[in-house]
Amino acid sequence: MNVFERKVYRRILGPVYDNENENWRILTNNEIYASVKKPTIIETIRLKRLRWFGHVQRMEENRISKRVLYMNLGTSRLRGRPRNRRQDGVKEDGRIVGGEGWQEKVHNREEWKKLLRNRRILHMPME
Repeated sequence: MNVFERKVYRRILGPVYDNENENWRILTNNEIYASVKKPTIIETIRLKRLRWFGHVQRMEENRISKRVLYMNLGTSRLRGRPRNRRQDGVKEDGRIVGGEGWQEKVHNREEWKKLLRNRRILHMPME
């Protein structure tokens, strides 16, 4: 996904003229992120997924969304490596974003919003 994102940004920003070599060249990844000043698409998806998870965690136990999140279908699994579940992705994202103790912060809405907001600001590409 990051490759596609950079490809689109390169297309939008276009080539730059290099005065040293006196020719046109494409922008490097660092130059792209410096000029765009937005989090990557992966980071945006991660934060949106965690925001949704916090919303579901604060719901009542009988709500359909919360029941589906923790539902166990009880079917036999296929051979080979188990597929990643939504819970696995959320746990990995939470570990990356919140570090230790991120699951306790979910239940406090203001603290959770602050954590996600700070993480978004931290991952803005620097110049």
